[in-house]
Amino acid sequence: MGFEGKEGAMATDFFWSYTDEPHASRRRQILSQYPQIKQLFGPDPFAFLKIAAVVLLQLWTATFLHNASWVKILIVAYFFGSFLNHNLFLAIHELSHNLAFLTPVYNRWLGIFANLPIGVPMSVTFQKYHLEHHRYQGVDELDMDVPSLTEAKVVRNTVSKSIWVVLQLFFYALRPLFLKPKPPGIWEFINLTIQLALDAAIVCFFGWKSFSYLILSTFVGGGMHPMAGHFISEHYVFNPDQETYSYYGPLNLMTWSVGYHNEHHDFPRIPGSKLHKVREIAPQFYEDLDSYQSWSQVIYMYVMDRTVGPFSRMKRSLSVLDKNKSQ
Repeated sequence: MGFEGKEGAMATDFFWSYTDEPHASRRRQILSQYPQIKQLFGPDPFAFLKIAAVVLLQLWTATFLHNASWVKILIVAYFFGSFLNHNLFLAIHELSHNLAFLTPVYNRWLGIFANLPIGVPMSVTFQKYHLEHHRYQGVDELDMDVPSLTEAKVVRNTVSKSIWVVLQLFFYALRPLFLKPKPPGIWEFINLTIQLALDAAIVCFFGWKSFSYLILSTFVGGGMHPMAGHFISEHYVFNPDQETYSYYGPLNLMTWSVGYHNEHHDFPRIPGSKLHKVREIAPQFYEDLDSYQSWSQVIYMYVMDRTVGPFSRMKRSLSVLDKNKSQ
């Protein structure tokens, strides 16, 4: 998909759909023609090793920079650490679907481990809201992946969109707490305790610069950064006839193939390492859909296109969902 510099005014409301999300029906169609796709279901046997390697590398980098200048820390965080921490964020996404182990609790423990270099506890809470994003894609008041009405009304031009992109991790983290808070459970407490213990150990033994490197890696990697383009590319509507978009560029190698997003929503039980096989087996279901080759271009399109903003999301009402389920 290319950028054409569209003219016109930004939308003043979301795109409202009165049908179910497209993935369940496409899943049924694909499985009816290609039942062998079920053989792709199940955990990635190398997930633990991949996560452990990134966690250890990032923690070692943080300790290595304990006496570095702030300029060096910022540069390393943006051009190196951001890729590692964003990789771990998407590893947590993978684990939220239990795609490392067959036993769910093992995935939860691994998610808490993968969370360590991110600096802020989020893996357990992320799973709660993310699974609802799949179950209720675009449903008003249930899918917390969709921007709030306040965000959409405030973010209306190039400057505000740029600021929103830089701070989008904060919006993703805080939006559910304001719109649909869930009471924390024992696993949130475990996640918080282990994370704070690691953070305190880093500060105690290596100093604030090492800890700041981890936080900066998380912050800059989730803002105006190529890796963060997937936040926008996945569901922001550039074509009113399509609500989910895939990315087939090289950064899939570093992001658990989250770019294969239509494929992921069609088959959330398939690990990222095998999602490309879905498109290979059933190409006719994906080749006519709009897709991207560059996440950086997606960010540019979002910021510069006057017609696109937080309102550029597909929504459906809960009443429509209930009606379609009863039919």
